Amino acid sequence: MVAAGDADQSSVAERLGIKPDMVVQEIGWDEDVDDDLRAAIEEQIGGDILDEDADEVIDVVLLWWREDDGDLGDTLIEVRTPLNENGVIWVLTPKTGQPGHVEPSDIAEAVPQVGLAQTANISAGPKWAGTRLVSPKSSKTKR
Repeated sequence: MVAAGDADQSSVAERLGIKPDMVVQEIGWDEDVDDDLRAAIEEQIGGDILDEDADEVIDVVLLWWREDDGDLGDTLIEVRTPLNENGVIWVLTPKTGQPGHVEPSDIAEAVPQVGLAQTANISAGPKWAGTRLVSPKSSKTKR
């Protein structure tokens, strides 16, 4: 049964678009985060997830976000700064019925105001949902 759980978690890391050797940063860690998801991501990248104080160029940001965490728009502006140009932000929020649940409309409202685009939603674990955010492609970068 443990092996099946491990397979489920590694597939979640893959569905998040996490690939070996990617630089992944975690913002908003607290006691309630999904440790299985974190372990699967670290296994996938072959190293540790960086904390909020990292000063490297980031491929993927995991933003654990709860209802009382403040202004999502302001936080998104801060976390996108170290992202590489093709970087992704995953906003991980508690699912409906979980403490700290965030309405999807709250995310949908904040995203365009900070120049990002919402591209996917997934179940990131038993208690967490993930919303994928990227910088929209401009006509110049499509060439």
